[in-house]
Amino acid sequence: MACYETIYALSSGRPPAGIAVLRISGPHAQNAARTLAGHVPPPRKATLARLTDAAGHPLDRAMMLFFPAPASATGEDVVEFHLHGGRAVVAAVMAALSSITGLRLAQPGEFTRRAHEAGKMDLAEVEGLADLIDAETEAQRRQALALASGALSRRVEGWRARLVRALMLVEAGVDFADEGDVPDALLAPAREEAALLLNELDAALEDAKRGERVRDGLAVAIAGPPNAGKSTLLNALAGREAAIVSHIPGTTRDILEVHLDLAGQAVTLIDTAGLRETEDEIEAEGIRRARARAASADLVLWLSPDDAPPPADLSGAVRVRTKADICEAAADAGAGLSLSARTGAGMEALVALLTTRADTLSGREPALITRARQRMALMDARDHLARATMASADELLAEDLRLTARALDVVVGRVDVEDVLDALFRTFCIGK
Repeated sequence: MACYETIYALSSGRPPAGIAVLRISGPHAQNAARTLAGHVPPPRKATLARLTDAAGHPLDRAMMLFFPAPASATGEDVVEFHLHGGRAVVAAVMAALSSITGLRLAQPGEFTRRAHEAGKMDLAEVEGLADLIDAETEAQRRQALALASGALSRRVEGWRARLVRALMLVEAGVDFADEGDVPDALLAPAREEAALLLNELDAALEDAKRGERVRDGLAVAIAGPPNAGKSTLLNALAGREAAIVSHIPGTTRDILEVHLDLAGQAVTLIDTAGLRETEDEIEAEGIRRARARAASADLVLWLSPDDAPPPADLSGAVRVRTKADICEAAADAGAGLSLSARTGAGMEALVALLTTRADTLSGREPALITRARQRMALMDARDHLARATMASADELLAEDLRLTARALDVVVGRVDVEDVLDALFRTFCIGK
């Protein structure tokens, strides 16, 4: 591992807090401990220390921990100070660290990047950690924790090991090409393994949309004619005045999105312009956008106070009769799902429908593939493997198996991911 500068940062939440954790990582971490505390504690043993600055002025009484390289989170020497979490305490200790030669403040995600480069975490696990930090719902937490704990990495490693064994058989068959039936005895199992792996990659890719949906949230478009109660419903579900409500048709002209935690699932509600014929150029553009957004949503709620059906391009929408408090047709219990966002009638049934649909789409078990980058790399691996199963020459079979293994390496970040790493670690907070 390359020699780095020693970095430090606050690794806990912003003060004030009960405890503030300052982390130091790098070759000068032990020197920092000696400078502030006068000693380095035994590895992995919490020790009470009196911290002082360069002039000997007391800073705080803190717990101190030392994790020697390479058995640490970053693979380097790591020292942690567990301080009293006041702003002044943290600022004073940070100032004392800044005066020590060889130390500098960490950049966003730099601790995690060093962990990745030390082989402590692969790229898929790092992405899982980023998702775990950003998780807002229970489903997102479960999925991110599985990814951060290596669920995808272990599966990819298993696929890769089987590919390597198949490749070894192919190469052995090529080496023994002049030995009669020996090549067939080696190549047949290799081709069978490639076919089995292809089925598994197809299954994983089929499941990828589910993982991305949990991560990004179920998109629910609220569509219907003007004055059907779309904005009123969005406000009722959001529990706040997110959209302007007016009796004037055409009030909503642009797309409005609201993110919710609905029974542990992330849901994005999309309020769209009322669909109607109009000569107003701005409203017409809003209607065009509304149709496009509804067509790409996971679920469309078609709202209408009467029995007006949705347009042909939204024929799969869930029909909801609105204004049950003032419209007899909507209030008819035999007319299907009906509600009044103003009085709350029917809202429980709608929330139950949305929750059931979200649970069905997200599934019981966390998905393996949760990001577009992972899906695209796996699609690349799948394409190479498909060619391998159809290869007419043994040499072509071997090459496609190699390319499949390389594409799997991209999934976990072994190759060709420097640009991805730069962009990803910038999304982390300082101290992570």
